[in-house]
Amino acid sequence: MIRAQCCIVGGGPAGMMLGFLLARARVTVVVLEKHGDFLRDFRGDTVHPSTLTVMHELGLLDEFLKLPHHKLSHFAGFFGDKRVEIADLTHLPVPAPYIAMMPQWDFLDFLASHGRGLAGFTLLMRAEAQGLIEEGGRTVGVRAAVDGRDEEIRADLVVGADGRHSTVREAMGLEVLDIGAPMDVLWFRLSRKPDESGEVMGRFDAGSALVTLDRGDYWQCAYLIPKGAAERVRADGIDRLRATIARLVPAFAERLRELRTMDDLKLLTVGVDRLEKWWKPGVLCIGDAAHTMSPVGGVGINIAIQDAVAAANILAAPLREGRVSDSDLAAVQARRLFPARATQAVQVFLQDRIIAPSLVGKGPLEVPFVVRLMQWLPILRRLTGRLIAIGVRPEHVAT
Repeated sequence: MIRAQCCIVGGGPAGMMLGFLLARARVTVVVLEKHGDFLRDFRGDTVHPSTLTVMHELGLLDEFLKLPHHKLSHFAGFFGDKRVEIADLTHLPVPAPYIAMMPQWDFLDFLASHGRGLAGFTLLMRAEAQGLIEEGGRTVGVRAAVDGRDEEIRADLVVGADGRHSTVREAMGLEVLDIGAPMDVLWFRLSRKPDESGEVMGRFDAGSALVTLDRGDYWQCAYLIPKGAAERVRADGIDRLRATIARLVPAFAERLRELRTMDDLKLLTVGVDRLEKWWKPGVLCIGDAAHTMSPVGGVGINIAIQDAVAAANILAAPLREGRVSDSDLAAVQARRLFPARATQAVQVFLQDRIIAPSLVGKGPLEVPFVVRLMQWLPILRRLTGRLIAIGVRPEHVAT
């Protein structure tokens, strides 16, 4: 049996950040990551200014930015053939007023390496949670398979940071509010020429939409499709998909042969939901396990990291002193519920007003009123940039 003051299920951004922050505050922590490494295709690779500010407050920003990355500070789009400006991050009053595009495995490896330098930090790879251990109506640990061996990890608190398909969330049996999304996403990559613009670009036309992210030597592309339409799109074949993308981005036409078959595209099933209650005695959910975000704005990872910072600020002292209570867990939800709700509300608004009309449109696509307003009032682009980059109620590391 393994013993810790906190057991965190999930070695993603929220779990790794929470584990690092708690160990830094002299709490003994075990983080369970079910895979043997952090390498995944098409994970969210956007490190927003809110997260970069956390790294600055930890004194790690300069070292972190030595990792390979590049910077994004503007968002733009096309509606039909009309170009529009959407967001400007350059005026943000933060240490790093840009989004750092960095492979998520580099970010997680960075946190893991610094966590291992702390006395109370343990990261178990190939460790898959299988259920919660309950005694007297309270969660007291996790049953897990670690390198194929059955293990018990006993802890004063279990934190589910294991994403939208959370084992912890399912074991808790809490009610999930399904808000819904009108689209799914097919991810793929295409080579990028050195002289091409590095802006985040959304291209919307009647019946189709594509978002392109500059990753240095390639474009990471999100092709938006109506919810549940993945099988139909696959059945239509790669030639039809190439033709649609070439219409959306004529400059891509000559390199679309890089998409050889439909297997070169990876499906992301989009969902927007949240728990009505994030905790039970001895167990708490944060990040996507508590509130699954839409990919709109790419903010899900950074919202999850903000959850981790808030949880560490509130729970470190009670955990260290062996007195964590239900009111402490409720305080984490109280702190983070409004930002989660507000962010999801904005995402749903944009899904309904911009994305859904594009995916079902038949005729010429008009620029939505809210986007036209951004062209008339540049300050709105700064506000949009602030919402994407910093979010609602940003958290700061407690000293």
